[in-house]
Amino acid sequence: MSALKIAFETPDGPANSSPAGRQPIDFAQLSEQTMGDKSLEIEVLQLFARQARQTMAEIHDAEADACGQSAHRLKGAALAVGAARVAEAAADMEQRPTDWTLRAALGAAVLECELFILKLCR
Repeated sequence: MSALKIAFETPDGPANSSPAGRQPIDFAQLSEQTMGDKSLEIEVLQLFARQARQTMAEIHDAEADACGQSAHRLKGAALAVGAARVAEAAADMEQRPTDWTLRAALGAAVLECELFILKLCR
């Protein structure tokens, strides 16, 4: 049980929050989705990180319509785990799928979230 407690302490360091001061994962939202089951939270976060990475690869090579659809799926997955910045960036890209600056912003949000998840799970 203490391992789970340690696993869900917020990792230390300046990379754990954005300039706005928010963490990449809203733990209250995640806990609500997993009914407080910490081992399920880890599993869900790892699954989300893999899905987000795969979706970013799809987006990189996609045409506008497919890119918007991928962004939409990523937005839903991000909202489910409490990854608000990823969801916001995906929503922006869903609206303008040909905007490469939005693709870059989404990639940065996904990377930040993935690194945060990796730190939680170590």
